[in-house]
Amino acid sequence: MPADRPRTLGELKASGYRFESVKDEMRRNLVARLRSGEPIFPDILGYEETVVPQVQNAILSRHDMLFLGLRGQAKTRMLRQLVVLLDDAIPIIEGSEIHDHPLAPVSRLGRDTVAKLGDQTPIGWIGRDERYHEKLATPDVTIADLIGEIDMIKHAEGRYLSSELTIHYGLIPRTNRGIFCINELPDLAPKIQVGLFNVLEERDIQIRGYPIRLELDLCMVFSANPEDYTNRGRIVTPLKDRIGSVIRTHYPLTREIGIAINDANAWLNRDHGSLAIPFYVKEIIEEAARLARTSSHVNQLSGVSVRMSIASLENVVSNAERRAIVNGERWIIPRASDLLHIVSAARGKLELTMSEDEGEEDTLIRRLVSEAVKNVFATHFDPKKFRDVVEYFEGGKGIEVGDMMPTSTLLELTQKIPLLKDKARELSEKTQPELTDQDAREASIAAAAEFILEGLHVNNRLNKNVKAGASAYKR
Repeated sequence: MPADRPRTLGELKASGYRFESVKDEMRRNLVARLRSGEPIFPDILGYEETVVPQVQNAILSRHDMLFLGLRGQAKTRMLRQLVVLLDDAIPIIEGSEIHDHPLAPVSRLGRDTVAKLGDQTPIGWIGRDERYHEKLATPDVTIADLIGEIDMIKHAEGRYLSSELTIHYGLIPRTNRGIFCINELPDLAPKIQVGLFNVLEERDIQIRGYPIRLELDLCMVFSANPEDYTNRGRIVTPLKDRIGSVIRTHYPLTREIGIAINDANAWLNRDHGSLAIPFYVKEIIEEAARLARTSSHVNQLSGVSVRMSIASLENVVSNAERRAIVNGERWIIPRASDLLHIVSAARGKLELTMSEDEGEEDTLIRRLVSEAVKNVFATHFDPKKFRDVVEYFEGGKGIEVGDMMPTSTLLELTQKIPLLKDKARELSEKTQPELTDQDAREASIAAAAEFILEGLHVNNRLNKNVKAGASAYKR
């Protein structure tokens, strides 16, 4: 604690410090950020024109907030970042469990301390990180966890059951003068949700029927999946009515935003070579997730998390890294054959519809990836322009590639095919113009050639047999 901060109540009064509620504090800091142009959520992409204005309006209105959206839409991440709207540090009565404000104590301990010591009341300071608490809602959460309970040890020591000094405070009172978050609110048992009514409306609590009034100073925030997701619980209507603003989140609205989110969140700092991911590979990974979000085979009430595309990108890069390590190559450049490893990353991130067999999950993922390749290929090439390549295969020739094949071997095989090497070089220069190193350029051309072969396959120009990581293309 800096030495110049007040250490007693008298010093705090002399400094001119005034009482301010946590919502007024958040509002004041938001106004300052709006004036300076500083964002609230600097690492959240795609919400600038949709979700962020809703959050800003809720804070300006001093509302409690419910973030409503499907899984993997950054709800919890945004809620945790609301702490940036809290002051660096605030004063509390030293020893107070519920962060009593020295100028307006609410607990019996705080009131008694001020009454006894007056201006000599010792002051402590807490940072913004100590003012945010969250609880994951599960069916076994109790009122005692959230609100508090009678501490029978304190009672045995001689305190009366009706005394506030006998209380063991729960998480909500312990977050007084801060932000309290309940994640997955529908999972909270209805009777526990009912117990939050007074906290939201009156800002007081009751324990064991005793009308103990604690005028809590809180910003309450929640996250939830939409209510019509019937595999989960529901938010009881009176509780939802007491929440000031319900903010709807969404998945990335465009493929480009999705790619930017993947790049920002995937772990791509590999130390076994230089990484360069072709843009069309990023497009395919994001397009597969977007297709899953519209597939009739996927339960759309569950949603398809952004974590699917993030994990898929990491696995695709990891297989390219593994190939580079085994073959002693300096450059890690993913290819179409690496897309096979999306399956293990996407498993469990899709909830199939009731009519689908669980065993069909892998088949569906592969089908989504193939459809994604087809859509992305169409943005770069016209399949009809590859007649020379198809004729090469119609002559009875074929080619086998694999996810562990060295770059030199793949280049040697593909450069024998008319037109393919020219189109591959053209795509490489278009999508990765920054690569000037000879090894990197060759790896990029090899990856582009394999993408073209896969694109012709998904457009029914070539046949493909897959086994043990190897793909044999023929006509």
